[in-house]
Amino acid sequence: MMQSLFRFAPSPNGLLHLGHAYSAILNFEAAQRCGGEFLLRIEDIDIERCSLAFEAMLLEQLAWLGLAWRQPVRRQSEHFGDYVLAMERLQQQGLVYPCFCTRAEIARKVNSRRKGLYDPDGAPHYPGTCKHLSTAERDRRLASGAYAAQRLDMAEALAQCGTLLAWREYGLGEEGRDVRAEPMLWGDVVIARKDVPTSYHLAVVVDDALQGVTDVMRGQDLFAATSLHRLLQHLLGLEAPRYRHHPLILDATGRKLGKSRGSASLAQLRAEGANPRDIRTMVGLA
Repeated sequence: MMQSLFRFAPSPNGLLHLGHAYSAILNFEAAQRCGGEFLLRIEDIDIERCSLAFEAMLLEQLAWLGLAWRQPVRRQSEHFGDYVLAMERLQQQGLVYPCFCTRAEIARKVNSRRKGLYDPDGAPHYPGTCKHLSTAERDRRLASGAYAAQRLDMAEALAQCGTLLAWREYGLGEEGRDVRAEPMLWGDVVIARKDVPTSYHLAVVVDDALQGVTDVMRGQDLFAATSLHRLLQHLLGLEAPRYRHHPLILDATGRKLGKSRGSASLAQLRAEGANPRDIRTMVGLA
């Protein structure tokens, strides 16, 4: 049987908080229980916000928690070529098109929150403006130096898929259930940004496949994204891992923890005297 391979994939764009600790510990201990391996992947495609200083701090904090991982660590910023190859495969299938619109332009076209106009992340569905540009007009804009994101033509992708997609969801238990994927909820989603040749969705699918990840354990907030990931896996001919979406650690107001919300970081808690056992207690893993 294939060895189980779990991973934790933080972004070095801020300090780790209790939610990160919870997910990392869950993955590490799940790998230990089944005699598998634990990987650490640095998701740093956001080259403007991510930094080596934050990366060094998160590595030190995870080691302080008692976690160990296979070397070398994969950094997404060092593997843009892998994402370009995946994008070229989708382009060869006629499934992507360049989009020159700004967020402000899209927002002006989508002026209500009727059902179906927003994706699971709360972003408005793209109204398809650039999908209908002629080849000559697209080439003219690209030749002029205009930046373009790459969007997945969802209708065409689903037509070429030709089958219902699903994944095996285990949650935090051992008995799985089949979940029907609903990628259409994402509309013509961006799969390569204007500044880098990928997006989170494309990069994570490619990385999991290249690293041989068998079990993806991540927060419940990414449950809906799995529908899109299953579609990309199918289109790229990649195996689907087993999925486990765990509950989120919430603050006193019931919101999920976040770097942008100023949630207490592990570094802050550590400076206040907390030890790794205290962190486990705080996230309910004592």
